[in-house]
Amino acid sequence: MPRRRRYPSDLTNAQWRHIAPLLPPPRPGGRPEKHPRRAIVDAILYVVRTGCSWRQLPIDFPP
Repeated sequence: MPRRRRYPSDLTNAQWRHIAPLLPPPRPGGRPEKHPRRAIVDAILYVVRTGCSWRQLPIDFPP
């Protein structure tokens, strides 16, 4: 289920279009990704912006 933009640190669609091409593509033959890359980047930005620890991330972010 895709997350809606809920936090001020979440990327806008325009920002994601700039960042997505910079991420390395998944390796062929590897296991499928568990979580969308955008959700991971949003979680990283949330931690950087708020200064919370990984364990304090809201539940709607990936683990």
